[in-house]
Amino acid sequence: MLPFLKHCDEMPPLGGLEPPRGRFGNLYNAYLDAGCWSPLNRGETVPVLVNEKIDSLLETTSRSFYPTLKYLPKKTRGQIGLLYLLARVADTIADTKHGDTAVLLDLLERYNSVVQGHETNLPDFSELASLQSNEHEATLLRNVPDVIAGLETYDEADRKRMLDCLDIIVGGQVLDLQRFGPANEGGSISALQSEEELDDYTFRVAGCVGVFWTAMSLAHLMELPPEKEKLFMERGIRFGKALQMINILRDIPEDLRFGRCYIPQSALQEHGLQPEDLLDDTNLEAFRPLYDRYLDLTNDHLEAATAYIKMIPETQFRLKASCMLPVLVGQRTVSLLREGNILNSEERIKVTRDEMKTYARKLFRALLIPGGVRRLLEKNKEA
Repeated sequence: MLPFLKHCDEMPPLGGLEPPRGRFGNLYNAYLDAGCWSPLNRGETVPVLVNEKIDSLLETTSRSFYPTLKYLPKKTRGQIGLLYLLARVADTIADTKHGDTAVLLDLLERYNSVVQGHETNLPDFSELASLQSNEHEATLLRNVPDVIAGLETYDEADRKRMLDCLDIIVGGQVLDLQRFGPANEGGSISALQSEEELDDYTFRVAGCVGVFWTAMSLAHLMELPPEKEKLFMERGIRFGKALQMINILRDIPEDLRFGRCYIPQSALQEHGLQPEDLLDDTNLEAFRPLYDRYLDLTNDHLEAATAYIKMIPETQFRLKASCMLPVLVGQRTVSLLREGNILNSEERIKVTRDEMKTYARKLFRALLIPGGVRRLLEKNKEA
């Protein structure tokens, strides 16, 4: 499963490659060090996902995500890779350091309109490409027509799944620009207003990918009775929301520097706080009760993610493995967040590379032992 999270986790790279960034791919980054646990990689090379051009763009724009695709089920890895690239284009547009938010909004909405097939005139991204500090992202913007053309590789049903997900993601990026763009330009901080806005945001950025991932799994990899399909989908949505909440709760200082506060204004006011108060780490004691409440919500979502994994057939080794490690890392991260001063920008809270490797080895053993997955998840939750 893959969420489009707000930032990428700094997971241990394969062969020293840099970790990807952007809203897409964080769930995959959680098992980035898969080479230390999976025998599936021995002698296996990454296959062509769509065509050589798409493969090249995907490899250069996310050199750590690209190798992990080999661990995904073959029937869905191409669609996942292409959706990543389509979303990465949108993310690059939205994140470009440009003085006029209105320009970025127009380019983002017109890009999505062309991808969705509503119009045919693609915007000229050459100026935006010239503003990129990352040369590979500049190349991506210069080759957007090739990325869009990759959709023709797949049948109508898979195209619809990809486009439906992309449409929701872009909608979330548009809302982000509308809410936070002007604040960032003016050097002030804007916040989400309500719990409903926070839940909607986590769905648009990550929960919708749970819909996509679940729909792809049910279409190509596994079957469930109709009444269980609905439950599987609901849990998949909460899976994505869990990992997005972790990123929100971990990255508060960084987001504040960019004028963004994802902790709702209404909730802060209940505790006598304003968004600006979170810039001062001495306010941790006043903020902690609210923060712990959101950690409890995140744990509830992770419980749904655990239940999601248990619904995957044991025969779907790759599918189950691709979901397991993100939950293990998520559980550990929540525990760390409860202990640290999360308002201190100098105190970056994350799972270490050594811990990641340990989890990866434990996961491989658990997948081979009857009941091992359940026991590992339960034991890790209590650690």
